[in-house]
Amino acid sequence: MAMNIRSDLLHADLPLGHLAETARYRFVPDEGPSDPARRAPRSDQSTAGREDLPYKVELWDESRTSVEQVLAVTANGSIGYAAYYAATREYPDRYVTLRHKNSIVSRSNPPQH
Repeated sequence: MAMNIRSDLLHADLPLGHLAETARYRFVPDEGPSDPARRAPRSDQSTAGREDLPYKVELWDESRTSVEQVLAVTANGSIGYAAYYAATREYPDRYVTLRHKNSIVSRSNPPQH
């Protein structure tokens, strides 16, 4: 929500030093739905663009047969790799993968027990 700053005590005839001491500012919301800065989402816009997060960091079960938990999803490869790196440090004895769509980009290889 955008905010406007309005002054309660702004007088042009006061010296600047006095103005700084007496001016009070408050944040108020914009005028509401009629405000051009506030736009309602269009119903004809596809939500697929917002849901397209191709990078996933996955934590696998102990037997490495299925994904136990998806730890992170992102649209950015660098952020995906940072999340993957953090996950490999958080779960050093677990199998962690970084996936881009259906391809595994990187995987940890901890020793199997």
